[in-house]
Amino acid sequence: MKNNEGKLECDRPLIISYSYSGNTHRIAQTIQRLTNGDWSEIYPWQPYPMAFPELLEQVKREVQSGCKPQLLPGFNLPKPYQVIFIGSPNWCGTIAPPLASWLYRNDLSGKILLPFYSHCGGVPCDFRRDIFRLCPRADVREALSVIGDGGEALSEILRKWLIQTGIMESRAFHAG
Repeated sequence: MKNNEGKLECDRPLIISYSYSGNTHRIAQTIQRLTNGDWSEIYPWQPYPMAFPELLEQVKREVQSGCKPQLLPGFNLPKPYQVIFIGSPNWCGTIAPPLASWLYRNDLSGKILLPFYSHCGGVPCDFRRDIFRLCPRADVREALSVIGDGGEALSEILRKWLIQTGIMESRAFHAG
């Protein structure tokens, strides 16, 4: 499909996510199933430590310094997509550095961004604000906060959010 300027656009959304423990992964996977979107996970070049104390120390350093780690290649580029779901765990009250790195390195001007994040009830955050700071020319919609991986209610939580953000109509979900 081409837009008014003759540029190629994709009808499906793009889902970009970083997941450390698998919670954000499950949310992204469910969004993909509900939207028929294209999903790409991002991975830092250097994996994070498995031991929680070391992980927390590294994440605190990266968040405080504004670190944007190098990423492994292999994810979809955002150019043809108009709607992009972006997901991350809540790390120290903000976006995980790998997702911040991806956002920083891609021009998302004019795109609709739908942030979602997993958390365990720790430090409160404002993902919408944090993403808008990295993507000031994008239409950043209200972020969805999911405790853990959302459990059995995840599909319904996502359906309500998709309707609330104007991405899906409620009748689109009645067919199943």
